[in-house]
Amino acid sequence: MFNYHFGQKFWATFILVLFLASPAHSARIKDLSGIKGVRSNQLIGLGLVIGLTGTGDSATNVFFSIQTIVSMLKKMGVTVPTAEVDQLKFKNIATVIVTANLPAFASQGDHIDVTVSSLGDSKSLQGGTLLMTPLRGPDSNTYAVAQGPLSIGGFSVSGGARGIQKNHLTVGRIANGALVEREIKYNFNVKDEIILALKKTDFTTASRISKAINDDMKDSLAVMVDGRTVRVEVPELYRKNTSSFVTRIESLEVTPDSEAKVIIDERTGTVVMGENVRISAVAVAHGALFIQIKEEAIASQPAPLAPEGAETVILPRTRLAVGEGQDKLLVIPKSVSLGDVVKGLNSIGVTPRDLIAILQAIKASGALHARLELI
Repeated sequence: MFNYHFGQKFWATFILVLFLASPAHSARIKDLSGIKGVRSNQLIGLGLVIGLTGTGDSATNVFFSIQTIVSMLKKMGVTVPTAEVDQLKFKNIATVIVTANLPAFASQGDHIDVTVSSLGDSKSLQGGTLLMTPLRGPDSNTYAVAQGPLSIGGFSVSGGARGIQKNHLTVGRIANGALVEREIKYNFNVKDEIILALKKTDFTTASRISKAINDDMKDSLAVMVDGRTVRVEVPELYRKNTSSFVTRIESLEVTPDSEAKVIIDERTGTVVMGENVRISAVAVAHGALFIQIKEEAIASQPAPLAPEGAETVILPRTRLAVGEGQDKLLVIPKSVSLGDVVKGLNSIGVTPRDLIAILQAIKASGALHARLELI
């Protein structure tokens, strides 16, 4: 039996973000913005992982693996004859790229995490140890040195006929695996002004941040430059101690503004709507077409006194039913909140995927005052 129902409920996720019962929540300035110039820096290096159980790079396919090994041995006082280089085969060694982020204000001797990724055709870095690897910045200067055993968070085991693998085996991580050797000089406390860079461009939020700072300091110190930048003058009381001033203003709470937006994921049937979504007066019709196809087999018996040789046969029989579900026409008046829209659409029994089509149609009619974004 095959049953096909247009308008039938779909197994999909339907998420509505509602902020109707309570006012919008405030957030700290430190959560809405960052300070210009205070950021991390990316580091990268080429290294070797040793101690693998035959899962390292193959010498035939990864020539630079042999070159890296020979270069390392040469630095350690071991000379490999040129004629023997092509004969070297190290299945327990893998060439890797090591990456890390150097935090702002990192000091010499601090430890940072590193990520190790296979560069050649190594099958697994499980059980490997990273040898001392210099990590350089975009200026080619060495800022940290990484070394230590890898943690890949998975495993791989196999037998003669089959095996099993968990997680990705060619990328590992070393917690606190790099030691900072070079500092980035940045005298923050002597700054006479700071620039707050908003994480999301919004003129209203930038204006509210500047107002909150001025109200707290009882002075006109903050000026909104644009929708993403607020310039703040450091008051005389905090000169040569800018860090204390930042500590004071970053904990101030501001109610961020948000754009009216509807996010739709048609693959999963997910719909997310913000509180600022508005809709004009609109009429929505919602109907359901129902089609039912039923297949069954029937036995055809020979008639009485049938000729000799007549047999019972199995014949298919198809029953087809077509029906129109109850149509509903709903007039949604001009609403002042998302709750009115949702209640109205729910009253006509829409499903998540039906709602996606309805919202797209309402947007096309010009009645939905929000940006419709498909992901």
